[in-house]
Amino acid sequence: MKLSDIERHDTDILILGTGGAGLFAALHAQQSAPKGTKITLAVKGLIGKCGCTRMVQGGYNVALGGGDTVERHFMDTINGGKWLPNQDMAWRLCEQAVVRITELENEIGCFFDRNSDGTLHQKAFAGQTADRTVHKGDLTGIEIINRLMEKVLASGVEKMQEHRAVGLIPTVDRSALAGVLMIDMRTGKIRLVRAKTVLMATGGGPSMYKYHTPSGDKTMDGLAMALRAGLALRDMEMVQFHPTGLLAGEHTRMTGTVLEEGLRGAGGQLINHSGQRFMFDYDDKGERATRDVVSRGIYSEMRKSNNPDHEGVFISMAHLGPDNVRKKFKGMVKRCEDSGFDLAGGMVEVVPTAHYFMGGVVVDVDTRTELEGLYVAGEDAGGAHGSNRLGGNGVANSTVYGGIAGDTMAHDIRAMGSLREPDEDVLAAEFERIIHPLGRTPQLILPLRKQLQDVMWDEVGVLRTEHGMRRGLAGIADVSESLMDVGVADDNLAFNLTWHDWLNLRSLCDISEVITKAGIARENSRGAHFRSDFPDSGKMEDSDFTVAKLDGDQVNVSREPVQFTIVRPGETILPDDAPDTLVAAP
Repeated sequence: MKLSDIERHDTDILILGTGGAGLFAALHAQQSAPKGTKITLAVKGLIGKCGCTRMVQGGYNVALGGGDTVERHFMDTINGGKWLPNQDMAWRLCEQAVVRITELENEIGCFFDRNSDGTLHQKAFAGQTADRTVHKGDLTGIEIINRLMEKVLASGVEKMQEHRAVGLIPTVDRSALAGVLMIDMRTGKIRLVRAKTVLMATGGGPSMYKYHTPSGDKTMDGLAMALRAGLALRDMEMVQFHPTGLLAGEHTRMTGTVLEEGLRGAGGQLINHSGQRFMFDYDDKGERATRDVVSRGIYSEMRKSNNPDHEGVFISMAHLGPDNVRKKFKGMVKRCEDSGFDLAGGMVEVVPTAHYFMGGVVVDVDTRTELEGLYVAGEDAGGAHGSNRLGGNGVANSTVYGGIAGDTMAHDIRAMGSLREPDEDVLAAEFERIIHPLGRTPQLILPLRKQLQDVMWDEVGVLRTEHGMRRGLAGIADVSESLMDVGVADDNLAFNLTWHDWLNLRSLCDISEVITKAGIARENSRGAHFRSDFPDSGKMEDSDFTVAKLDGDQVNVSREPVQFTIVRPGETILPDDAPDTLVAAP
């Protein structure tokens, strides 16, 4: 394969990813852009059939009255994020969620669960002071994605399915984005897609950990591309572990999948191997504490037990009534049954599982980046969640900022002239990067993937130390160096999954290094990042966030102060007479 074999394709608005952010962006761009604007959707898999929004179980956070307010939602988000969020982004998330949920119902056609009086049913999620999570049983993501998929498939948007983005190609002066280098996975051909505006909504996916929830196509490709393009990445140490990932054994991919937060919100109890309910030993909110606190509680109990036959702890729902549990959590009960466990009447073993990435590209509240023409929304964007994402804020973030990105690109494109010419040197470098393994002696990639997952779980996981993370850096480097010697057969590049496994692991290694270096740079404990050697959280009024950038071949991490643009630590925007919580005690 030669550089001259690269095919060229032009569009006006290019959207990478078809989760909640990408699909909403496509629909909003179509509504807002000038007539005749060409909009293209590109996705690594199939529209509506891949990505993490489809996997959302719990629901969608939105303040819809009954005592709840946007201000309360905002304060929960800031407190949950331990005062590290970009407050302007967090406010816009909470404010626009009210608009977006109406759009989801009235324009997109989503059907969410309702109360007997016709109002939307909302349930309690951990770390929140109101019942604000709208849902469709415990399979909310499927409802949202299916309806969005129907709208997009019926639209005039150009669709490039099974096209993998592998490189952001700037202009010669590096001031703007010219296009995106892609692989047509169906044929193995490489294609440069030029566009006036590009939305990166590829999703996060911390699947470099032994236990993880994201779908198999999520391997941090977007953030790896952004890093190589010289963009600043913030909060990269902040990997959220969902406390209750199913522990079903190494023989099944069901291990690591989430047993949703609503189980604990409804009164589910966590039990250790001594039969004790332990979470109140770690937090006075018990099982309803934020995800980072519950994950650390479980991990601590796992270390106490040190039982090779039962690595995790157990979640128990039987005391709520098996029939009631089967009715309220049909999807979760079925998931456990498929793996041989009885959630409704027994106990199910769980383990913290890498779930969501709070870190991401530095963006403004309109999703613009420092590189003209590039926009980022969804899990690829950093700032909105700080050090900890509240359950139910993820799909709200994707749909809110996906819609904002679509509108912003449609607005900005009006002032843009012709398509930009790419830097051919960068194009050549990215081309050489992706064809590196082709034709070399084929070797197995899976052992290296497992080696990376073990390193990240053991050294850069729920509990961290500098010594452990430096061991982690050495382990990551070993995997990275070994990967460069692994070859892939090039006799047929159409759906060559081994080639894509190689590219997946390359992205995971790159971002694993950034996570680890950012973790070493943060010498305190905030939210998802907990260091046993620096357990103190530091003064909230002195909060800062990490910023990682690539300088040559070296990842450098600096710190920048959080701007308290709306509220300062120790203060609140709630009325003086507002109750601490509106959630009934379990």
